[in-house]
Amino acid sequence: MLAKGGKNFYGVTIGILMNESSFPRVPGEMGNAWTWDFPVLFKVVKGARFEKVVMGGLPEAELLQPYIDAAKELEEAGVKAITTNCGFVALYQDKIAEHISIPIFASSLLQIPLVYKMLPKGQIVGVMTVNSDTLTEKHLECAGALDTPKVIYGLQNEEEFTQFMREDRQVVDTEKCRADLVRVAERMCTEHPEVGAIVLECTNMPPWAKDIQEATGRPVFDICTLTNYVASAFLKEDPFGYM
Repeated sequence: MLAKGGKNFYGVTIGILMNESSFPRVPGEMGNAWTWDFPVLFKVVKGARFEKVVMGGLPEAELLQPYIDAAKELEEAGVKAITTNCGFVALYQDKIAEHISIPIFASSLLQIPLVYKMLPKGQIVGVMTVNSDTLTEKHLECAGALDTPKVIYGLQNEEEFTQFMREDRQVVDTEKCRADLVRVAERMCTEHPEVGAIVLECTNMPPWAKDIQEATGRPVFDICTLTNYVASAFLKEDPFGYM
């Protein structure tokens, strides 16, 4: 067997484009390395802050090139696929893909059509987002989810979640976040009992996905679900090794 070189380090399958922030990233959140069962490589996109990415419509003239440059750096470092830590980056899904030669899955929203296809007739997808006021049809169109039957509920008016990101708080009350997410999920499923599964747009939501699942009785899909799915396509094991 011959080992091939050309890189400074090896064995990292997934690269993650990170927005600029300094709030806590608890285990279970994609920005915490302990969340993953495999090595990941983080790359901060300079200038990509919450107020621009989520509240400002992800201004293309200002942020597209930094995302492309950061994605290229991850590819050059040797990752096999790239994701981002904000579902709103769905707007750049195709534009980043034009400049790299490895898979990119920029947003958890990409799962919406697949999840809908799994559901029994008459059921729809429930989407929970950090801000339903700024999640536009364009985001959904870029994710291939515009025409998928769904309802969208935002967390922008809750007490803790969304606010800690907007303010880049250095201390976050995780119990208040849990209560916010469960409250919105329960309201969504009460008002729309036809919701058969939930997709979490926001990559900061996965630490509380189990709470949402238990409170609603629905399967919950998030960016970690998608990232693990993609990683599994690269991290195959030899089943005959156990014979």
